[in-house]
Amino acid sequence: MNRKADGIVAVFGLAASALAAAAMVKGAAARHAKRGEPTSNALRALRDTGASALRHAHAGAQKKAHIDAARAFNRSSALLAWSALTDSAVEHYRGSFENRAMYAPLIVGALSLAAGLHGGADHVGNRHRGRNGIYLAAAGVGIAGTGFHLYNVTKRPGRFSWHNLFYGAPLGAPMALLLSGALGAVGERLRDESWHDPQLFGMPAGKALALFAAAGMAGTVGEVALLHFRGAFQHPAMYAPVTVPPIAAALLARAALGPPRTNWWTRLWLRMTAALGAIGVGFHIRGVARNQGGWRNWSQNLLSGPPLPAPPSFTALATAGLAALRLRDTER
Repeated sequence: MNRKADGIVAVFGLAASALAAAAMVKGAAARHAKRGEPTSNALRALRDTGASALRHAHAGAQKKAHIDAARAFNRSSALLAWSALTDSAVEHYRGSFENRAMYAPLIVGALSLAAGLHGGADHVGNRHRGRNGIYLAAAGVGIAGTGFHLYNVTKRPGRFSWHNLFYGAPLGAPMALLLSGALGAVGERLRDESWHDPQLFGMPAGKALALFAAAGMAGTVGEVALLHFRGAFQHPAMYAPVTVPPIAAALLARAALGPPRTNWWTRLWLRMTAALGAIGVGFHIRGVARNQGGWRNWSQNLLSGPPLPAPPSFTALATAGLAALRLRDTER
């Protein structure tokens, strides 16, 4: 229904633009005739007026696409921030907050979540300095957290052994906060009204963001594969997050590197990946319930069972990938 309504609004908008352009041309022709100027001048005015109207219409449609993409990235950032916030809260509580730096992802994650929710509802076309600052801080904390977790693994006897990778600080967990900050900062940059032809790293923004989302999805798959391997893939459903998202990431990278086109197959796999994130929460809830005492012993089983906040990372990155493809459609 929303698409039909948007189509009707677009048709009426184009009709109104055409009527306005016709009125402008008629007025220009009348002015030329009144001054006794040749008809060719009126035809030139017709051409210039029509070209100007088309340029304005294209710029307006492109700007709307940028704002819509920015809001989608804000929402994806909020979901990743929620995942990082809740996961770090559980894991750092289990670690008794031994280091005061363990409070940092909770504070920045909460701020990034609030910024993402605020940005997702913001239709304004200007960059919000407060949100942008929060996103940059979240990305910085994510990078620092990766360094801390890497140190935690390497200081253990055996260094990069399977045991330390399984039971040490998870290397991929802080990356969710980094991705949250990066997606949010990109969303703010897309809102800049003076940025009509967005570029990132020397590439069109849609192409760069599709590659970024594909890389983030691949990294998340690596973390999930490690943890599910630790669980010996004891349930057949544990193979789903290491098979569906990699295909979606590959198709998204292919769509980014190829010429802009419909890419309906890529969109289908991205939607499947987004749904997988929601379904995964249900399986993790079941995994907690299967532990001794079930949810009656939630205070212990939440700490030892499968992490509930982890699967929505796939939903967030798939949503970002879909937004990048919509932005890619404007880069024809």
